[in-house]
Amino acid sequence: MAQSVWGYDSDNGPERWHENYPLAKGDKQSPIEINSKDVQHDSSLAPWHASYDPGAAKTILNNGRTCRVVFDDTFDRSVLRGGPLTGAYRLRQLHLHWGSSDDHGSEHVIDGVKYAAELHMVHWNPKHGNFAGALKQPDGVAVVGIFLKVGKTPKPEIKRILEEIDNIKTKGKEAPFQHFDPSILFPKSRDYWTYHGSFTTPPCEECITWILLREPIEVSSDQMAKLRSLSKNAENEPVNPLVDNWRPPQPVKGRVVRASFK
Repeated sequence: MAQSVWGYDSDNGPERWHENYPLAKGDKQSPIEINSKDVQHDSSLAPWHASYDPGAAKTILNNGRTCRVVFDDTFDRSVLRGGPLTGAYRLRQLHLHWGSSDDHGSEHVIDGVKYAAELHMVHWNPKHGNFAGALKQPDGVAVVGIFLKVGKTPKPEIKRILEEIDNIKTKGKEAPFQHFDPSILFPKSRDYWTYHGSFTTPPCEECITWILLREPIEVSSDQMAKLRSLSKNAENEPVNPLVDNWRPPQPVKGRVVRASFK
């Protein structure tokens, strides 16, 4: 297994990441399974706020492992603050994890429930200078996680991302993605769970304050199928669908999950 080719297949998947990325066996790994009975309600947890500039959206790309939307983070134009965070965190990118069918695909699991997909909005703390610096600090990164569930009333907001899928079908493809306000993807409820964890992809740095939203957003089965039409192969290679790009839950190891709600 070469350093750069980790993935989600049996030969290079999550079970083997630790061979090249020892941190993957660390004490604060993500995702985790959240059990309501173990969660502590914390009345001191503040509401979180996002103020995003739609002009910060730049491109959408298929890197062979996920579909990612990239934002301009050279200054504080799209920021997340409040909740468990101190200071403002800049939005850098959002991406998704999904399954091969509607009954699984999320990384975090809630009381045994798996959702069809999970959206991650990745923010970093500019007090650490740059993104690479933030990765080395326990308070370096904040990720808002949003579950996608398949339902009858799909959220039209996700459509904008899915409309671009045909332009980034294969690995390495990128397309302009302008004037997009990612806050339209938030569910109505601001309730969240929070805990300290890691990136769910190698090198699995343990620098993340997770803000997992309790209320999922709805997508249609057709919309999920669209996401699964992406390929992990480059244009001139045999077709290999991009599905099941999720890491299974990791040991909690004594961490406490706090909830902003009772």
